[in-house]
Amino acid sequence: MHVNHAEGEAKFWLDPQIAQNIGLSGKALKQAQTLIEEHEYDIRVAWQRHFGS
Repeated sequence: MHVNHAEGEAKFWLDPQIAQNIGLSGKALKQAQTLIEEHEYDIRVAWQRHFGS
């Protein structure tokens, strides 16, 4: 999952582990990770619909 922000960008795996960070603060990364965790089921369903199992 890619996260874009005015200050930078990051890439997370759906576990969610950070895969890459370019310029985001620890606080911004934590906020993104929290959102991913809160919406993990919906993200996985959308991913499977788009890319298949």
